Amino acid sequence: MNIKVKIPKVLRGFSLSSPAFRIVLSCLLLGIIACVGAVAFFYVKYQHIIDEKMSKPVFENSARIYAVPKILHPGDKETREHTATELKRAGYTPTGDKYASKIGTYKLITDGIQIMPEPESFHNPEGAEAHFANGAVAEIKSMASGVPLAAYELEPEILTGLFDTQQRIKRRLVSYNEIPPVLVRAVLAIEDRHYFEHGGINYLAWVSAILDDLRGQRRGASTLTMQLSRGFFLTQEKTIKRKLTEMLIAIEMEQRYSKEQIFEFYANYVPMGQRGSFSINGFGEASQAYFGKDMKNLTLPEAAMLAAIIQRPSYLNPYKHPERILARRNLVIDGMVETGAITSEEAEKAKATALKLAPYNVEASDAPYFVDLLKDTQLTKYSEEQLSQEGMRIYTTIDPDLQRAAADAIETSIISIDEQLKKNRTKRVKNAQGKMETVVMPGPPAQVALIAMDPKTGEILALVGGRNYGFSQLNHVQAKRPTGSIFKPFVYAAALNTGLSGQQPVYTPITLINDEPTTFNFDDKIYEPR
Repeated sequence: MNIKVKIPKVLRGFSLSSPAFRIVLSCLLLGIIACVGAVAFFYVKYQHIIDEKMSKPVFENSARIYAVPKILHPGDKETREHTATELKRAGYTPTGDKYASKIGTYKLITDGIQIMPEPESFHNPEGAEAHFANGAVAEIKSMASGVPLAAYELEPEILTGLFDTQQRIKRRLVSYNEIPPVLVRAVLAIEDRHYFEHGGINYLAWVSAILDDLRGQRRGASTLTMQLSRGFFLTQEKTIKRKLTEMLIAIEMEQRYSKEQIFEFYANYVPMGQRGSFSINGFGEASQAYFGKDMKNLTLPEAAMLAAIIQRPSYLNPYKHPERILARRNLVIDGMVETGAITSEEAEKAKATALKLAPYNVEASDAPYFVDLLKDTQLTKYSEEQLSQEGMRIYTTIDPDLQRAAADAIETSIISIDEQLKKNRTKRVKNAQGKMETVVMPGPPAQVALIAMDPKTGEILALVGGRNYGFSQLNHVQAKRPTGSIFKPFVYAAALNTGLSGQQPVYTPITLINDEPTTFNFDDKIYEPR
């Protein structure tokens, strides 16, 4: 059989030994060498960048701030359930929990609770067993010896962590082993289902995304490692060069770190929204901010909500847009069914669960004005780097219950004050047409400050420095203003005290005092009040 092959005109007369072929081949080889050289150059370049970034602490290990420890006494009004809640806030976990705390554990018994500190506990080398009756502490005894105790000091509750002054970012560092599996599965179900299978880039997802783009259906294909690469090392600009660089760094990170290490980096890095004037970064801080609990105690719907927020933290803010976050959360739950992480029955139960968010009162939980005051005092002893990187523990006098009560009182009372202020500013005035109309005259909003102190020691038990820390960080407790008439009780008290101290003359409520201009000599100084 004779087969005739028709050679295209452009290739006719083109042989392997022809000069044209050699030129094309040389250009091709030079192009390949140039590409390989460029890839090698950037590979080495970003390898150095990764090494330099990871040679230091990846995240700042900020100082943690603790409240005053609560002391239990026999006879105190208290229940075992409330004591267990306070221990949870302090970082304790129930006995037998698979994520057992290194700070301490507790166990509920028939009429009481057993408290067992661990090596990282603040104090209390031996635990205690407290019994309750009729809503009060009936008895406290040592777990080690069984000897009755006159009092027992609980673990102090963590208030918050210090923050970077410039970026105002809050995060609570966690290790991979501290992240509950339900949260890992929720994140992977919505963000990167093949995370443990790819080498940094999911090529099938990229091809699918390109085809969707051609059909006008935009869809992301970034893996967790690529998201981390972009957030850690690059800007958010959308260019081909940045995307290629992002992919290269992702490949390098996958070669240098385990999947568990990369997920741990991601879990501590990921932006999770805003709380007051602070950015929430990482799942540890987000769990406290949105649910008021330690991350290891997250339920399925709570873990799904955190995974849902990742896409667009501001747009999906659960306090401002509950309907949006519910829809996204349920999408995450459906994704967990598709990946085999949960059953359909578990999914239906989780989707039927309403949002149960911690009260959005930054003052009640974080005491930010107090933290600012505390940081100012600590900066006279330590540098910013020490406070943000050495993981210090700072124990304070703040009483969490009083702080919450103070914040709630201000939140309630400022409403009536605003209404009264609006009423006072409402006037009847003539408009441009000469007609009378009712308007609210402009003016600054009312401000507020509260400080509760122990009169015997001067210790600050609660402090609120303004009506809205997110709007203004000025601490009105520290604002320097004339005392005015508020100082009169102190003057009267000093005068009436002469009746007890024996000073002369003695002043009584009927004493008349000449108020004409007078010059006083005191401590070799002249004082002329006017």
